[in-house]
Amino acid sequence: MGEVALSNGQSHSLNGYRKSCWYEEEIEDNLRWCFALNSILHTGASQYQDIALLDTKPFGKALVIDGKLQSAETDEFIYHECLVHPPVLHHPNPKNIFIMGGGEGSTARELLRHNTIDQVIMCDIDEEVVDFCKSYLVANGEAFCDPRLKVIINDARAELEAGEERYDVIVGDLADPIDGGPCYKLYTKSFYEFTVKPRLKEGGIFVTQAGPAGIFSHTEVFSSIYNTLRQVFKYVVAYSAHIPSYADIWGWVMASDFPLELNAEEIDMRMRQRIKGENRYLDGKTFSSASTLSKVVRNSLDNETHVYTEEAARFIYGHGKHT
Repeated sequence: MGEVALSNGQSHSLNGYRKSCWYEEEIEDNLRWCFALNSILHTGASQYQDIALLDTKPFGKALVIDGKLQSAETDEFIYHECLVHPPVLHHPNPKNIFIMGGGEGSTARELLRHNTIDQVIMCDIDEEVVDFCKSYLVANGEAFCDPRLKVIINDARAELEAGEERYDVIVGDLADPIDGGPCYKLYTKSFYEFTVKPRLKEGGIFVTQAGPAGIFSHTEVFSSIYNTLRQVFKYVVAYSAHIPSYADIWGWVMASDFPLELNAEEIDMRMRQRIKGENRYLDGKTFSSASTLSKVVRNSLDNETHVYTEEAARFIYGHGKHT
């Protein structure tokens, strides 16, 4: 679990010695990741999750939920550009999008840059996280005010199962599957097959964040999520990028029953035609690179046999509020 503590060590300054306050996240049993804080801006708890907003020295404002860093001001654009733009650009004419989770608003912000999109539904279970992010994350204020965005406070599974609307793209911007967390059931084969897929229009594309995808960490959940989606969809593409504040490479998986085969030049052309403003991270060549995985990760994904179910769930390191 992440925690804030005064470091025992001392750091040099021009005035002699001073103590710094540090945020510390336990990544695994013998590995911790920590960085210096300017201040703790806010802490709170909902019925689902513990929430904190930190002002960090290396990464600016950082949102932490259940002891896991979710998003940092200086590099969240990498995560959100990778999550949103590949599936939306691969769709020939995306009009309506459903976001599972996404309470901080950054995913909606990136989606609303696309001029083809008429409606974005953001469905997050935790109203306190949404209100918290509206209040504190000013970079997404414009997105929350966009008339094309509709925010629904509900469990994404319940909302998709209750509704009849179908979508061009469904985006899984959920918290990582952790033991006791609220989200791991939304990474299962049954959820993808019987809840997500029926809510996609013909030609529709699903994408999900898929956890750590590093040389050692990709076997936690990334390879399983990839293999699980292969059981449900005809075409599945895994890709990854380094996110400095996560201290690891991160993974995403997109899936469809229609081919996902744009080349770099076609992606760039659609970006110029459809997206307002310039991406900072993602373009056609970057996506080609991101979807070319290293040999060890590629072999793991090819040979993965685990299918994610509620009975055979895998979790990243850590514990949710209801463990």
